Order: sequence, then structure tokens, then C-alpha cells
Amino acid sequence: MNQTRRVLSNIWHRIQAPLLPWLEDEMGALSRKQQQLVETLEVAQIESHIQYRGCRAGRPQECRSSIARAYIAKAVYNMPTTEMLIDRLKTDIQLRRICGWERINEIPSQSTFSRAFSEFSESELPSHIHSAIIEKNLGQQIIGHISRDSTSIHARERPEKVIEKFDPKVIKKRGRPKKGEIRDKKPKTRIEKQLSGLKIKEMVDDLPVCCNVGTKRNSKGYKTSWVGYKLHIDCADGGIPVSCLLSSASLHDSQVAIPLATITHQKVTSCYDLMDAAYDVPQIKQHSESLGHVPIIDENPRRSKERKKEIKLEQKGRKYAGYKLAENIRYNERSTVERVNGRLKDDFNGRMVRVKGAKKVMAHLMFGIIALTTSQLMKIII
Repeated sequence: MNQTRRVLSNIWHRIQAPLLPWLEDEMGALSRKQQQLVETLEVAQIESHIQYRGCRAGRPQECRSSIARAYIAKAVYNMPTTEMLIDRLKTDIQLRRICGWERINEIPSQSTFSRAFSEFSESELPSHIHSAIIEKNLGQQIIGHISRDSTSIHARERPEKVIEKFDPKVIKKRGRPKKGEIRDKKPKTRIEKQLSGLKIKEMVDDLPVCCNVGTKRNSKGYKTSWVGYKLHIDCADGGIPVSCLLSSASLHDSQVAIPLATITHQKVTSCYDLMDAAYDVPQIKQHSESLGHVPIIDENPRRSKERKKEIKLEQKGRKYAGYKLAENIRYNERSTVERVNGRLKDDFNGRMVRVKGAKKVMAHLMFGIIALTTSQLMKIII
């Protein structure tokens, strides 16, 4: 992490030496949240990702850079609605000036904020900013562990109903085919298609992103359901999110593992892939090894009662002997991604999704991911 520490140290000294003292001279003493926002904006460098549109006919467009800064402030301050953000901008002079507005009458209306957010979600601006942060600070490093997991995202929209059409012409016949009878081949599964040479964009486009009902079993063994989406995260050591993908809530975690691992592999170099029992699929292990990684996946005995008993006996024997496998010690690092999921929801607006549509939900979450990533990166040098 020497290169990362050196880059972040330069940013830290630039913030602590000239920037923060100058801001405090201009606006007065800054609170800890305001300092955190300044750090996030300095690392994100939003202005370099927003295209200059020049002079156009009609009314001048509101500054998109200032609005993007305000949305990052919304994630840092954990504000649930845009209306609350605008009210805070009108009363907090320091926050307003940090975002780029000097006077109250310069703050755009709520409808302008909404139009700008639609543009950000269509262009995937937050995802591009986050990718640039990761490639700049972690692109030249060797990451020890990549922890992979998903978290439920509750949405305020109606779930889409899946209606399967019955085709009477298609009749599945059982048993051996007759002599000379030609039957249609069994279609490939999504994982088999992903391994057949699809590009990343094709793999991502094949994932369902509609809002529907998801169900999972919690740590106590009870089933819980929610309406919305799933956010799949690849997290590096230190709680730094590297890659994120959004899918329907009903999609199984294993369906996203291969495209997510491929995206992460293009950004950083890592050694181990840590996954829970939901990813215990031979093709996922094969793909992880083809990328030069060592997959450590919790075994899923599925419906084999005998294997479940064997696993329990093995665990009991190791505990009695005081012996721990090296893979189990490394697997404990997977709790990093669970802490990232919890912090995104509790501290960076991940639990308060008020927008509709997969692209807007992803943009909302990625603004929080940007703030979370910057917060974790700055801890490296503190």
C-alpha cells in the first residue's frame, strides 16, 4: 500500500495545509462533517468527469458540478430527501459555499435537482467517479483479499410481476428419444453463457434489474422478504468498495459473481476471492482460478444430510483440537464486506432510497459508495 499511501498523503497535505485553513479564513471554523465533505470532494474531483457543454440557445443551464457536489453532501450528511438537502443549503452558509453557491437565490429548485439527477443516472456519472478513484489509488497495488457479497435494497415502487407464457407446442417429453427423433437441446444457464466468451457489457445487460420481491434466510434461520433490488459489492481489505452491480431482488447471488469478478479484475490485482456458501458453484471457482486468484468459498452441502453431519463433525473435531485451517483464518476477512454493507445503509443513505428505476437507484447508492470509499481511503494515512 506504499503507492496508495503516497498518493493519499499528497491529497491529505494539500487539504490540511492550504485548503482547510483558507476555507476557515473565508467561512469560519468547519465542523467534522464539513471537513469530511471537503475531503470527499477533493478525492472525487467531480469537475473532471462532467463534460463542458458550452454556450447553447435558450436559458443557461444550472451548474451540474455544484449539483453533483450537493448530492455527495446529501450522502455524507445522510439526508433522506432532496427537499431536506435544499433546506439545509438555504440555512447552512458554509455547506452552501462548499457546494458552489454564494447566495440563497442561486440554489436551484427541486425540479432542477431532479432533472440533473436523471442526467447523472443516465450517464452513470457516480459509477465513473468511483471507478476513477479506485484506479488512481488502488490500481497499482496488490490487494490481499476481495470479499464478495450482496445486500438488500428496499425500494418504494411496485414490484414487477413475472408472467410465464405457456406454449402448448412445446411439450417436454421424458425418457429416451425414439429412433430418428430430434429433440431441442437444453438451453444454457446464465453462468454457462457468461463463461462462453461474453463481453462484460453483455454479461451485465443479461442481468435482470427490474424491481421485484427478494427472499433470503437470515442468520437466525428465518426467511425475510423485501421489495426492491440487490446491491452486489466487491470489497478490498480495509473496507474499500472496488466494484458494485445492481440487480433484481430475486436474482441469486451466484448469477452476478462472474461479471463482478471480471470488472474487479480489470481495476485491481488481488490474490484471494472470499465468498459465502451462495457462491459455491464449480464454474465460479473455475473462473476465479482462471483470473489467477485463489477462491475460498464456504461449502454448501445443499440437501445432503450426510455431508452436513460430516461438516459439523469436522468443525467439532478442529475446535476440540484447537486447530484452524489457513483457509478458515483468511475466510474470516470476509466480514469486511458485511461491515461495508451496514455502513452504507446506516451512514451513507443506503437505507433511504426515494427514487424509482434501476438506474436512479444505482446512482443514489453510488453517491454513498463514493463517500464511503473516500472515508475508508483517508483512514489509511491517519
